[in-house]
Amino acid sequence: MQTPTHGNLGDQAIAYAQKEFVKDNFKDYKYVEIPLEKVTADYKKIKKVLTEEDIIGIHGGGNMGDMYLLEEYIRRFIIKKFKDNLIISFPQTLSFSNTIIGQKELKKTVKTYNKNSNLIIVARELQSYNLMKKYFVSKKVIHTPDIVLYLNQYQIKARKGVITCFRSDQEKSIDDSLKERLIDYLSKNFKDIYHTDTVVKRKIYPENRLKELKKIWSEFSSAELVITDRLHGMIFCVITNTPCIVFGNFNHKIESTYNKWLKNIKFIAFVKNNEIKDENEFKTLVGNLVKNSQEFQRHDMTQHYHKIIESLS
Repeated sequence: MQTPTHGNLGDQAIAYAQKEFVKDNFKDYKYVEIPLEKVTADYKKIKKVLTEEDIIGIHGGGNMGDMYLLEEYIRRFIIKKFKDNLIISFPQTLSFSNTIIGQKELKKTVKTYNKNSNLIIVARELQSYNLMKKYFVSKKVIHTPDIVLYLNQYQIKARKGVITCFRSDQEKSIDDSLKERLIDYLSKNFKDIYHTDTVVKRKIYPENRLKELKKIWSEFSSAELVITDRLHGMIFCVITNTPCIVFGNFNHKIESTYNKWLKNIKFIAFVKNNEIKDENEFKTLVGNLVKNSQEFQRHDMTQHYHKIIESLS
């Protein structure tokens, strides 16, 4: 399995969940992680030790597109160089921009993927699934939730205060004025407000991954409410049973994930950036989520991953 070493805790949670999923469902297999940056450098060594029974996993996430081209280049490299092995790309969002570069890269991806007859591609939300079915016509494309939703990290804890978890990168879409109004309201109505992020400025390796994840899951589990515009901010709330207001980002991944998999979970509320008109609307939304939050029980998502098990069996 090719996995990241950067400090994005969403991607690190994907790496952890993939390993747990394989351990639970493919007990005869030995799980081996190869850091992203080692895939091309150690290609010949990897090729030497592979047998035809080995399955190659490609890290899931939201980088099948032209925004994070290094990850897409590595994925194409794996798909091109390891054609003799069954390959599964774990649940992904596909998002190529409608620019000259974006469409050029999309054509390269389509060409490379469609040349591998042993490739299984998993979409994590409906819009990506439909796009994958359109572009990868000869491939096996299946549809499951983001693999982190396979986990359950619910802890019974006393909840106190509000956590905000907002992006500051190129995926950000919520404007600063709305953010300021939200924080102003929260300051008036909650004693404690904490600001956090699902990205840390340090490398994370398999040996310290779970420690880093438990830290942020514990933070979320201790909050009365989380407000975020990060996909895995929302997903961390689901797996910790934490009330959450989530805003959309620059593409479809949050809204499409929510609409397909999470809209029936009572303690998660998706809000479009222009939907909240005044403080009273926000007050009502917050009140409905926080009220009786301890009674909310998350839905077990594990049954949605049977398609992956079937495709690899």
